[in-house]
Amino acid sequence: MEPIKGKPAESHAVERIGWLRAAVLGANDGIVSTASLIVGVAAAATDKGPIMVAGVAGLVAGAMSMAAGEYVSVSSQADTEAADLARERGELADMPEFELAELTGIYVARGLPEPLARQVAEALTGHDALGAHARDELGLAEMHRARPVQAALTSAATFAVGAALPLLAAALLPLGSLAIGVSVAALLFLILLGAVGAKAGGAPVGKGVLRVTFWGVLAMAATYAIGSLFGTSVG
Repeated sequence: MEPIKGKPAESHAVERIGWLRAAVLGANDGIVSTASLIVGVAAAATDKGPIMVAGVAGLVAGAMSMAAGEYVSVSSQADTEAADLARERGELADMPEFELAELTGIYVARGLPEPLARQVAEALTGHDALGAHARDELGLAEMHRARPVQAALTSAATFAVGAALPLLAAALLPLGSLAIGVSVAALLFLILLGAVGAKAGGAPVGKGVLRVTFWGVLAMAATYAIGSLFGTSVG
């Protein structure tokens, strides 16, 4: 949308929702899954070697999995959107009067008087009929359209960055304090991620931080308990 003359262009948080969702999901999953994996292996291991191998393997496998999962998921959404648009394009060609009446009804339901609703529907149909129906009938706004490649690359990259943080902490810490050190570092990273994600999305920072730290603590506690159990059994 072009800015109104004399008024600065507005930036809305909702415009970032596509890549922001993939970025936060990827980074959060990278931190939580890799830190949990490291903590779980550390609870059972007597050497740092297996811990680091597990962490690197988790980073690579997780990044590839996130990319594949996001691409398949968002591609399915894109296919559905394309099918709906193709059907709408056909209906506009075959039943233009019906589609115009349908668009008019949508604007009447939103509060416009019928004569004005009809006038608006005719004007928008003349300008971009498919765009009007995509937006107002199907709810497909351009800023929310599915972008599989963008989602896949964003998720993979942010997962790798998120996973690298607890992996770096594990590399720097001695074996004796590795589990607790990685857990604390991961929680700090999650708090920072929650704050940055909430700020970028225009949401309350406290709520964003609480969400990611709660599930991070739960995941690391579970894997540590499992690692301790198997470590004790092997010992």
